[in-house]
Amino acid sequence: MSNTKYIFVTGGVTSSLGKGIISASLAKLLQARGYSVTIQKLDPYINVDPGTMNPYEHGECYVTDDGAETDLDLGHYERFLSVPTSQANNVTTGKIYQSVIDKERRGDYLGKTVQVIPHITDEIKSRIRLLGKTGNYQVVITEIGGTVGDIESLPYVEAVRQMKWELGKDCLVIHLTLIPYLSTTGELKTKPTQHSVKMLQEYGVQPDILVCRTEHKLNKDIRNKIALFCNVATEAVIESIDASTIYEVPLLMEKEKLDIVVLNKLGLPVPENIDMEDWKQFLQKLKHPKFEVRVGLIGKYIELKDSYKSIAEGLIHGGVANNCRVKVEWIHSEWINEENVAEKLAGLSGILVAPGFGKRGIEGKISSIRYAREHQIPFLGICLGMQCAVIEFARNVMGKSDAHSTEINPSTSNAVIDLLETQKNITNKGGTMRLGAYPCQLKEDTKISAVYKERNISERHRHRYEFNNEYLGDFEKAGMIASGINPEGGLVEIVELINHPWFIGVQFHPEYKSTVMKPHPLFVGFVNAAVEINSLKAHSTTAAN
Repeated sequence: MSNTKYIFVTGGVTSSLGKGIISASLAKLLQARGYSVTIQKLDPYINVDPGTMNPYEHGECYVTDDGAETDLDLGHYERFLSVPTSQANNVTTGKIYQSVIDKERRGDYLGKTVQVIPHITDEIKSRIRLLGKTGNYQVVITEIGGTVGDIESLPYVEAVRQMKWELGKDCLVIHLTLIPYLSTTGELKTKPTQHSVKMLQEYGVQPDILVCRTEHKLNKDIRNKIALFCNVATEAVIESIDASTIYEVPLLMEKEKLDIVVLNKLGLPVPENIDMEDWKQFLQKLKHPKFEVRVGLIGKYIELKDSYKSIAEGLIHGGVANNCRVKVEWIHSEWINEENVAEKLAGLSGILVAPGFGKRGIEGKISSIRYAREHQIPFLGICLGMQCAVIEFARNVMGKSDAHSTEINPSTSNAVIDLLETQKNITNKGGTMRLGAYPCQLKEDTKISAVYKERNISERHRHRYEFNNEYLGDFEKAGMIASGINPEGGLVEIVELINHPWFIGVQFHPEYKSTVMKPHPLFVGFVNAAVEINSLKAHSTTAAN
């Protein structure tokens, strides 16, 4: 195919309708029909990236192999497609304006007045086209963040209008909208969708396909009405009914023939075969597990579960790999202390301490880790969770009662966690952490080597602090070993306990690389350990009776 095809996904009526899931689902279907596809997210906020944004503001900050701090939707893209994303897959208004201003300062515009049109829109279009040029993709799907009508989204909508004019049949627009249900009258109402499409038309963009979120099925009359008033073909009115899991959406979109409508409108062949069998098997195991375990997720942003989106999905992937439903107990670390930890964590078959920054809730995490260690409960610590495991062990096993991280207590006399050497002269916060993929060598005959079943691995990072190697000998003598080391600088990447059934802490973020088709081995191993512990508990109870 000579030309890359471009698909834009916009949203209307309300936010949080699931543009990312629809984009990922369509991409999965096209991929299953043999097309090479990637997805891009355009975010209208002025931050350069979400790296400095509070998780309460924006949810999880997702990190790519090449060190980009990105929107959490990129996690959905990777989980659905099993194709890594990059810096080019997430563009913000901050990046756009920063680039344009840099060009203006260099004199690239030859003295012209710099304006939203054409300079900002040209920069947006160049970022969109970049993926098609450099990645050699047949289809590039671009999700436009926000909702049609938002002031900050206008330059992106204008860029879409221009690309639709320039590319003709090589470009189409999918508009995701809402069909609300009024329970008092028992009616589905199409007027909000009509108004949303009208607003998009006022900006010069006519959607080619409407994907309608709904709680109830759309009958033929409603589809015809939407088609008539919104200037789209009836077969291009796609029902997106509420699903029990996001992983069901690709199959619902296949049933609605979204991919076929898209391919026909783009003038692309529709291969007869679509390979979704592995996906269907995954969904079957997800809905009909043989086992169930309770796992405690200990964190400081529990009120907004999107703060730990990739971890939650990684537990689902690990559960399916073990034919197990993982029932996650979301536990705020601020609610935990030495007096109530046994009550808060009672009955759990696994404890995961989540990443984060700052001192709030830190002691609750440390108490939770002590409980997991002393009660032989499978434990997984991620990033700060690993650092807290080191602090807990130093305090309660090695007798260093004031052991801490210099992030939390700069004056501690036992800085078992300290600032990375490369971070000590850094003052700017944005994009300056140790970010992206780094290699790690695993020690043989360790729990972690049994998990990965290979010697050399690569994992993604997002941190400023590290294990202080001055204490490494003392830790290993006491029973906590460094089972994974970065070969380039000797950084301790993984710690584990010798005298514990399954206790592992990792400095990196395994959740960023867990996908539906390739569940991360750490989540698979962690859930397997929880299943085994649960089985032992059940066996002991039966024997006692």
